[in-house]
Amino acid sequence: MMIDDKFFREVQDNCWDPSVRIKECTHNEVDVQVLSTIPVMFSYWAKPHDCLELSMLLNDHIAGIVARYPKRFAGLGTIPMQSPDLAVKELERCMKIGLRGVQIGSHVLDDWNLSSPALFPVYETAEKLGAAIFVHPWEMMGQERMPRYWLPWLVGMPAETALAICSMIFGGVFEKFPRLRVAFAHGGGSFPATIGRIEHGFHCRPDLVAIHNNVNPREYIGRFYVDSLVHDPKVLEYLVSLLGANRVALGSDYPFPLGEDVPGKLVRSMPYPDDVKERLLGGTALEWLGMKKENFA
Repeated sequence: MMIDDKFFREVQDNCWDPSVRIKECTHNEVDVQVLSTIPVMFSYWAKPHDCLELSMLLNDHIAGIVARYPKRFAGLGTIPMQSPDLAVKELERCMKIGLRGVQIGSHVLDDWNLSSPALFPVYETAEKLGAAIFVHPWEMMGQERMPRYWLPWLVGMPAETALAICSMIFGGVFEKFPRLRVAFAHGGGSFPATIGRIEHGFHCRPDLVAIHNNVNPREYIGRFYVDSLVHDPKVLEYLVSLLGANRVALGSDYPFPLGEDVPGKLVRSMPYPDDVKERLLGGTALEWLGMKKENFA
């Protein structure tokens, strides 16, 4: 895998071969995996119809795998968010071909955060169709200032996710589309740790913060989902106490280096009762996807 003209990492066949994934999932006691494309394939920088063509190719591939192995996989599509009209049409098609929703980036264009009203037709369609939305960071802010130490992934990604959550809160997305099911990667990034600061800013400078939505941002805790990929038991404990186990779903980042060595190991290590662990390991994800355990029985 290359970034621009530089080698970034070598990928293995577990990135694309479902038989390898099933073998590795079975080894790690993972019954079902949700498939989505890697964020570098979002291609929001491309011409809209070129991005649509690539999105359709990727979505058909994932839908085909889900159709072949319906008890082992669920799927999310990707859509050309730089053209909301095309994105809506491809989202509608995704739901018709057996996908459960879409994965989108933490922002779209340089001047389009997820609060952009241009994106509201996408949210409206997702809400109407019951499509899940998974927000994953990409094109991290300040990347040009972080050329070393893998900082875009270690610092930029959590900040990007906080940006996405704040954008959707302050832009009124959750207020306007209350039935929208949105999940954010990597434990919600830096948002959970900074909710106090975010709320304080809302109170002390409403003239700057509450210009599109005058609802306290803390009121939206419990209105969205996050995954459990935080790599630290104290952070996971805080996350569950803040959001509730019914809003935290197992995240693995498989098969990439920042993922858990053994998916679910952190959750299983926690001193939670069995019903809470079951919720974190599967129940929350099923709810977010709009599915039931029986779908995979």
